[in-house]
Amino acid sequence: MEQAERIKNLPPYLFVRIDQKVAALREKGADIISLGMGDPDLPPPNHVIEALDKAAREPKNLHYPTSIGLLEFRKAVSEWYEGRFGIRLDPEREIVSLIGSKEGLYYASASYINPGDVGLAPDPGYPVYGIGIALSGGTPYYMPLKEDNNFLPNYSDIPEDILKRAKLLFINYPNNPTSATAPKEFFEETIELGKKYDILICHDNSYSEITLQEDYTPMSILQIEGAKDIAVEFHSVSKTFNMTGFRIGWVLGREDVVQAIGKIKSNIDSGIFEPIQHAAIAALRGPKDHVHKMREVYKKRRDLIIKWLKKLGWKIEPPKATIYVWAKVPKGFSSIEFSELLLEKAHVIVTPGNGYGPSGEGYIRIALTATCERIEEAFTRIESALKDLTIEF
Repeated sequence: MEQAERIKNLPPYLFVRIDQKVAALREKGADIISLGMGDPDLPPPNHVIEALDKAAREPKNLHYPTSIGLLEFRKAVSEWYEGRFGIRLDPEREIVSLIGSKEGLYYASASYINPGDVGLAPDPGYPVYGIGIALSGGTPYYMPLKEDNNFLPNYSDIPEDILKRAKLLFINYPNNPTSATAPKEFFEETIELGKKYDILICHDNSYSEITLQEDYTPMSILQIEGAKDIAVEFHSVSKTFNMTGFRIGWVLGREDVVQAIGKIKSNIDSGIFEPIQHAAIAALRGPKDHVHKMREVYKKRRDLIIKWLKKLGWKIEPPKATIYVWAKVPKGFSSIEFSELLLEKAHVIVTPGNGYGPSGEGYIRIALTATCERIEEAFTRIESALKDLTIEF
C-alpha cells in the first residue's frame, strides 16, 4: 500500500542515528549525561500538582472535555496576559486552548495554507513550522537566521514574488534553538510586513518567562500597536511552570484566526483532560515565586556552561533568555560529527544544530536541563575528550 505524498516528503528524523548510539551505550552500562533535550528537570509548583490531584478525584472532570477548552481556563489565560503584558483579550472569542502549542502551530498552517501557497519559516527553527506548511500542501520558504544579523530574519532578502505568495510567517523570540532575543523594532517591522502583504504573523512565545538577565524582559508581539489585526501568539505552561508533559497551551490574538484553529480542533480532537486544565488554571492564577527561583537556577547553569566553554577555547556570550546555549562547533567538524564525538568520547548528549535547518550547520545546542553537578561532570569529560585535539573556531 502506497503512502501519501505528504508522508513521503517529510524530512528524515536527524536524531535517529544519535538515539541508536545512545541506546547502545546505555546497554553497555554507560553513564550518559543529556544536555540535549529541552525538557525541564525542575518540578512544577506544588500547588499545581495539588490542583491536578483534586480535580482528578472529581467525577465531573472525567468526561469528554470541550475542544476549545474550559472557559475558566481561557479566562485564566486572559488574566495572566493582562497582568504580564498589559493586553486585554476576550476569553470567549480570542483564546483557544491547545494540547501544547505545537499542535496549534500546525493548525495555523492547516487553516490558511492551500496547495501552491508559501509559508515563511525561520532556519534554524522549531521543525513543526516548516513541516506544518508542507503537510498543508504549501511550500516552506526558509528565512536564514545568521549571527551577523543577531539571528533575526532579514526580510529585505526575501524576493518580492515570495512575499506576494506568502500566507503566513512564523517567528519565535526568545528563540529556540539560537537563544536570540528580538527588540521592539523587529516586532514592529514584522507587523508592518504582515499588513503590507496580508501575511498572517504567528509568534511562538514559549520562552517569554525564561529570562536570564534582570535588565531584559521579553515582550508579546500583541503589545505592538495594530498587531491584533494581523497576528496571533502561541504560548503554554510548559517552560514557565515546568509542565511539559501536561501538554496544555493556547493560541490568542486575531479573532477569526483563533476561531479557525478552534474549528479544526473541534473536528480533530476532543480537547484537553479537564484535571490538566484545572492544574494550568492553578499555575496561571497561583503564586509566581517559583518563576524567580527557576530563573536563578537556569542562570547559574548558563554561567557554568559559558565558563567551561570559554575555558575550552570558545568565544561566546551568555544568552539573555531560554534554556539553551547555542555554540559553534570547532573547525573541521560538522554539527553531527561534533555531537557524535562528544557522545562517543564523553558520553554527553548535545543537539546538532542542523537538526533545526541547514543554517544551523556549524552549531550545537546545549540545554540547561541538568544540575550544576552533572554539568560539571559533563564538561570535565568533554575537556578530557578534547585534550588531544586542536580546537579552532
